[in-house]
Amino acid sequence: MTDPRTIPPRVETILAALVSFDTTSRHSNLSIIEWIEGYLAAHDVSFTRYPGGDDGKWNLHAVIGPEKAGGMAFAGHVDCVPVDGQDWSSDPFVLREENGRLYGRGAADMKGYVACMLAAVPDFKAMDLPKPIHLLFTCDEEITCDGARHLIEDIKQAHLLPDLCMVGEPTMMTPVIAHKGRFAVRVRLVGKPGHSSLPQGGKNALHAMGRAIAICADEADRLSIKGRRVDGFVPPYTTMQVGLASGGSILNIIPEQAEFDVEWRNVPGDEGSVEFEKLSEALSPLDESLREDNPGGGISYLLLVDLPPLALSADHLLTELTCQITGSNTTGKVSYGTEAGIYQRGAMESIVCGPGDIAQAHRPDEFIAKEQLERCETVIRDFARRVSGAA
Repeated sequence: MTDPRTIPPRVETILAALVSFDTTSRHSNLSIIEWIEGYLAAHDVSFTRYPGGDDGKWNLHAVIGPEKAGGMAFAGHVDCVPVDGQDWSSDPFVLREENGRLYGRGAADMKGYVACMLAAVPDFKAMDLPKPIHLLFTCDEEITCDGARHLIEDIKQAHLLPDLCMVGEPTMMTPVIAHKGRFAVRVRLVGKPGHSSLPQGGKNALHAMGRAIAICADEADRLSIKGRRVDGFVPPYTTMQVGLASGGSILNIIPEQAEFDVEWRNVPGDEGSVEFEKLSEALSPLDESLREDNPGGGISYLLLVDLPPLALSADHLLTELTCQITGSNTTGKVSYGTEAGIYQRGAMESIVCGPGDIAQAHRPDEFIAKEQLERCETVIRDFARRVSGAA
């Protein structure tokens, strides 16, 4: 493992070190957090490590310049998705260069951006900064985004909340000012078992689930036809789907239990929690039927994901500044979610702009183009000078 105290501040070298950590979300991320801490300490940067919500998961907040609220934050997650079952051409945890591309798990999503943040540290330190530069490193973005949810509260309690934030998810360095939210729940149905030859003696949880899924399908159709429209999204309305379902044990037994997962991808203006309340109300007759003469029966819900949408104004200072610095004439809206919505809800205005192509995220042979990293390095430094008031 490359020693973080002696590693040169070059993006490719740092990215190779970051990729070498298997930070799949099911693992602890402590090793990569400790490595980043060693790098920051070597450059005399103050930082605080915060619990990420689950055992073995950690967030990190570093401040360069005056240790106070305000200024600019650069934010990236350090977890990644699994490589299980994927056909990689080489070891996914060893960075490989070929034809101007750097291959490795997380290279695009989003250790490339994190490497750019860290490579810029010596330049940040050399600036005369009236306002601070904040570096945010989070856990569990790939599963719940709870890391960002915990971190925003921790830095608010420390009275160190930045004014503005750039979340470096891969956008090909095009500013993204809005994204959909994501709200997901697991619906559990409990009926009453019995022999299939005597259906009147039981309550079939799978039948109830089938009716519940049909209600979900009808609601998805309603949203596509009559739901709120927000231009710029594809599709321009809130979507809903059932993605997983299971239940039963053997064919000649009335199934006692069943469950399915349902998710919403909600446009700004629609709240996932409100859409969920509509569904639970629509399913209440099924719930009552399962509970009738069946004390242990009914429907229960387990929240899986609650990721708010992002909606930054097209004429906000952060939008205008990002367009100026990146040279972009347009801004984008995307249907996937990021931590930026959580940061915005936490009173830190945020934009999504980072190196690489989102199409590479989660794929085998994930890569990021070296040209994208070079562009990102320039943008990060320009942002630091402009927002932090450096001379």
